[in-house]
Amino acid sequence: MVSVSALETVLYHGYEGTAGLTGFPNTGTWLIFGVVLLPIYVMVVAWFTGVPRDPKTGLIGVTYLVGLVTSMWVSMLILTVLLGIVFFGGAPEPLGPTGPT
Repeated sequence: MVSVSALETVLYHGYEGTAGLTGFPNTGTWLIFGVVLLPIYVMVVAWFTGVPRDPKTGLIGVTYLVGLVTSMWVSMLILTVLLGIVFFGGAPEPLGPTGPT
């Protein structure tokens, strides 16, 4: 029988979890929100500071962006919870019990 530490070595390759956090404030988060989304930030600022200026159109654009991002995050949360229930027998850690069951 294979020990748990051998399986952890094979599956995780030395990478450990982020004790107490669900992995949000890692390098990938800063890369996505800081570098990949930089053109979006520039676009939103240009809506309000560029010429010709039209605050109403800028607010409509910001509303669309917020709605799109919110719908994507909520749908991914629902999908994550459903996958956890179907394949792993319970909701993921922030919603379900912590640790292995």
